[in-house]
Amino acid sequence: MTVARYGGGMDDISDLAGLIADAKAILMVTGAGISTASGIPDFRGPNGVWKTQRPVEFSGFVRDPRRRHEYWHQKLAAADAFREALPNDVHFACADLEEADRLDMVVTQNVDGLHTDAGLSPEKLVEVHGTARIVGCLSCFERTPAEPHFERFAETDEPPICHCGGLLKPATISFGQALDPMSMQQASEAAQRCDLVIALGSTLAVFPVSEVPLVAADRGVPYAIVNRGATEHDTTGLVALRIDGDVSEVFPTAVSLALTR
Repeated sequence: MTVARYGGGMDDISDLAGLIADAKAILMVTGAGISTASGIPDFRGPNGVWKTQRPVEFSGFVRDPRRRHEYWHQKLAAADAFREALPNDVHFACADLEEADRLDMVVTQNVDGLHTDAGLSPEKLVEVHGTARIVGCLSCFERTPAEPHFERFAETDEPPICHCGGLLKPATISFGQALDPMSMQQASEAAQRCDLVIALGSTLAVFPVSEVPLVAADRGVPYAIVNRGATEHDTTGLVALRIDGDVSEVFPTAVSLALTR
């Protein structure tokens, strides 16, 4: 039975802390809402980027030079926010759970790399939508740091080309582009192992990542959601605790309480 909460008061935080304190293998599913406090715009929220920016689909990037040029302009415009962003208390709280040996995995929809900056180990992180810090070649699959490519595009206004002649693209998943099957396998396996699943800062609207916490909840694992605004899972009947509040205030406090019990 869902316990709906609004505002993220101390009773709500205490309930979440209790779930965390009782768990030994926590699966975190994180979305764009955890990084807004770091200065990175939300995508699907009420004021999300999706309302003002037409996404370039993968097929357009590959086939249409004009759309490819538009894509690189969009990524260049967002690069400053990613470059200047620092991890916030939510990212550090996830890393604290790993240090306390309570974390099984963080499955993130975010491409900003802030979980890594906060100290989370690579083996504890699945970036299902890729990373903006790397550029990959669609032909030879070589991966290189993104910054030099952005600098070159800013200077030349020409989308970069790999030394092999292939198209270069930031290693993030575009609309219409297939996810890395290994990432989804890791996420699914974590959902089968965990004894608590928590979704943070996500509307849980993007398939197939949105199915990951439901796999755990279907096993009878407690499922908690912290997000400001509605999510697609609010009415599933599988959510044990639903807190509608500021994730950057609710979650770090809950983790701190749980780890001192």
